[in-house]
Amino acid sequence: MILPDGYSDVPAAKIAAVVTHLEMTAPPARRADPPGSWTLRKIDTPAPDWYRDIYRRVGEDWLWFSRARMSDTELAAIIHAPGIELYALAVDGRDEGLLELDLRQPGHCELVYFGVTGSLIGTGAARFLMNRTLELAWSRDVRRVWVHTCTFDHPSAVAFYQRSGFRPFHRQIEVADDPRLDGTAPRDAARHVPIIE
Repeated sequence: MILPDGYSDVPAAKIAAVVTHLEMTAPPARRADPPGSWTLRKIDTPAPDWYRDIYRRVGEDWLWFSRARMSDTELAAIIHAPGIELYALAVDGRDEGLLELDLRQPGHCELVYFGVTGSLIGTGAARFLMNRTLELAWSRDVRRVWVHTCTFDHPSAVAFYQRSGFRPFHRQIEVADDPRLDGTAPRDAARHVPIIE
């Protein structure tokens, strides 16, 4: 459904974001790595507790909530599924970034989750992580790599993806229950998004 021009009502206790889908259909020119001491490691058979911790630390301020609402069984069914790959960006032995790739659809690679913790924003860590991401994605038999982001994410997210070689191809409005009102996220998370009860 295409929303008409003008205003559309959003009920109380809901959040609404513009979601931008971006893709690339050929490997982009490689960007130089910024200086830093980051490493990337593959996480085989991640424990749900590990996943929940890094997911929260990377995404809570951007209102990542869908995986936080899942039971351990539901979460494990996704993160242990064949074709799903998880990686951590590590700094001084501590995981501070998350990359989740979905390779289940032949010829396609989705960056399901991509991000670094707040202390690493602006340090070049995300560029390092994206460089590794694109190397991993395009080392497979794929013809398309894609990602989506929304207006709850960092304000530079769309521009960062575009600088990385992605181009927007689709936009949507997402409306959902505010995760801060049901305890999925703390009430003080994502202060840039007002709570409307």
